[in-house]
Amino acid sequence: MTHPTDPGRRRFLTRGLLAGGTLMLAGCDRLSRSDAMQRLFAASEGLTQRAHRLLASREALAREYAPEDIAPSFRANGTTMPREIDYLRLAADDFHDWRLEVDGLVERPGAFSLAELRALPARTQITRHDCVEGWSCIGEWTGVVLGELLDRVGVRDEARFVVFHCADRYRGGDRYYESLDLREAYHPQTLLAYGLNGDDLPIANGAPLRLRAERQLGYKMAKYVMRLELVSSFAHLGRGRGGYWEDRGYRWWAGI
Repeated sequence: MTHPTDPGRRRFLTRGLLAGGTLMLAGCDRLSRSDAMQRLFAASEGLTQRAHRLLASREALAREYAPEDIAPSFRANGTTMPREIDYLRLAADDFHDWRLEVDGLVERPGAFSLAELRALPARTQITRHDCVEGWSCIGEWTGVVLGELLDRVGVRDEARFVVFHCADRYRGGDRYYESLDLREAYHPQTLLAYGLNGDDLPIANGAPLRLRAERQLGYKMAKYVMRLELVSSFAHLGRGRGGYWEDRGYRWWAGI
């Protein structure tokens, strides 16, 4: 099992970010939504990201656990069954016709079946999911290493972020999406997971494919991923902040 250089530091950062995330999740604090506070939060986010990356090396790994630490059932959160007709049709056929589209600022756009993704270099890791609501859960994830897929399509020099477009609309609202910068996308523990606890990924946990970015808080872990888009900015997406919850006041940088 691989451990970070300083687990205590990771726990300290996690507790602090969880506390801040829980405040944001409440969604009823008018002060937190004011323009002045949003500017303050944005400035502090940049400082947090820079400090985190000074403390943690590019390749620093999130802690990995032993098989006996795995939760009997991995907690499902957020959407647990997308209601979009196209998704339901794909799920009814065990995702045989599902394809992951990869486009944007890439040299070789493509569409990959689950079988094709399973044929790419994979990784299995037992890690802890930390949610901004204050709970954690340990699970074993198996999936394609995202960096391997990005190398397959050829990332163009002007690309800065990977955007994960999803099938679900949280509570019937806008379609869910998330993003990572290329540094985090190429981290060895960043996976597009198709397996959980030795079995196929359940629908409630994001089938057929979900993001695992183990150095990030849970709201970054997009489920029901349908498309990857390589972009240079978020200007054309949602409210331009890089994710569903970020568009609603969460910080884009969610490193722990």
